Amino acid sequence: MSRIGKRPITVPSGIEVKVDNNVVTLKKGKTETSVDTKGNVNVAYADNTITFSALSDSNEHRAFWGTYNALVNNAVIGLDKGFEKKLEINGVGYRAAIKGKNIELQLGHSHPINYPIVDGVTMEVDKNVITIKSHDKQLIGQIAAEIRGFRPPEPYKGKGVKYMEEHIVRKAGKTAKK
Repeated sequence: MSRIGKRPITVPSGIEVKVDNNVVTLKKGKTETSVDTKGNVNVAYADNTITFSALSDSNEHRAFWGTYNALVNNAVIGLDKGFEKKLEINGVGYRAAIKGKNIELQLGHSHPINYPIVDGVTMEVDKNVITIKSHDKQLIGQIAAEIRGFRPPEPYKGKGVKYMEEHIVRKAGKTAKK
């Protein structure tokens, strides 16, 4: 039995929930998020709680049970509080700046990298820290991974773009053997 799947999701006040066939739609103000369960689970909404149940005892349906519960729970948390990720830029001459609807990254390449800021996402740059905020957990994770991918941290000096909570395991250089 899925421990995550059987957990009921409590919906805070201010968030409207609509369950239509296989789609759970959550709305707060002008922000709307929907999760399509594709008919793999049963969804019930009553008394400000959303509950999920598996269609059968097959492994596939039990896996979907926990997955869709987690996706809807993340959507509720995102609309209520929001999510944020922080990236840290390390290196001489490495910097970031917001220019209009783009973030300009100078990461040691021969040219600056202009990354477009998507609607529904806010980015802030404070010295060498990029803060990405949104209601969609998957979207900010994807954006953070793409920005980190432009210059991943290297293990010798630690230069590059890393997650704020990430720990870089350092290697000894060539002179360490002597």
